[in-house]
Amino acid sequence: MTKASLDARLAPGLYVTATPIGNAGDITLRALDVLARCDLVLCEDTRVTAKLFAIHNIQVKTAPYHDHNAAEMRPRVLKRLEAGEAVALVSDAGTPLVSDPGLKLVQEAVAAGHHVTALPGASSVLAALTLAGLPTDRFFFAGFLSPKQEARRKELAELAAIPSTLVFLESANRLAAVLADMAATLGGREAAVARELTKKFEEVRRGALGELAAHYEEAGPPRGEIVIIVGPPEKRAALCAHEVDAMLENALARASLKDAVAEVVAMTGLPRRDVYARALELSGAK
Repeated sequence: MTKASLDARLAPGLYVTATPIGNAGDITLRALDVLARCDLVLCEDTRVTAKLFAIHNIQVKTAPYHDHNAAEMRPRVLKRLEAGEAVALVSDAGTPLVSDPGLKLVQEAVAAGHHVTALPGASSVLAALTLAGLPTDRFFFAGFLSPKQEARRKELAELAAIPSTLVFLESANRLAAVLADMAATLGGREAAVARELTKKFEEVRRGALGELAAHYEEAGPPRGEIVIIVGPPEKRAALCAHEVDAMLENALARASLKDAVAEVVAMTGLPRRDVYARALELSGAK
């Protein structure tokens, strides 16, 4: 980067900038240029960003912007934008706003009429999706599931009928339990667990949900950031009302109404509200 380019004035506005998810080389030339020339870089953790800047010899003012100080920082950032400054927003790794802080800042900057642009780059969601070996033509990003099993299974039941690949983020300590809940709620779908993406010990483990749950239950929590990719539900021939009733009656005989509904929804892909309404009718008829 030449001295002339560093001295050139960067257009005012908010620059939502993706940073590497592991390998420090996975940053775009445009991102390096903007980060070197902006007036301020907002960081999820300034210590993490400092390491990236040291590698690429970037010397620019930084400030923390995270969930705990965002409400206090936003008015200050908006004043700087009003003054004609260029402000970049980065997360610790990957693309800001994807399970990271920044949404309200973008919303308020847009509402105030400031220029907002994205500098695309690394994303653990897309990296895992491309490595999983599962359908990529349609996918649904569900982020983190609830840490509590009952709420988590309810969330999974609501996602069961979505006709696309599902993408989740998860912590290592909950991985085995989450995979077990997925197997119980979503059935034997093919899935992949990706961790340490772009790093030396990158690993993608593929298999049925039940198999993956058993592996991590035995092996224990793995190291690194984790993305879970779950294949879409199988396409099934249309079921007649008698077949659905039979499945519901079987499930109701050994499970609660809520669990029976979740099971049949996962098996059939039918809308939960329809299955629930029919389950109420059948349970009331007994």
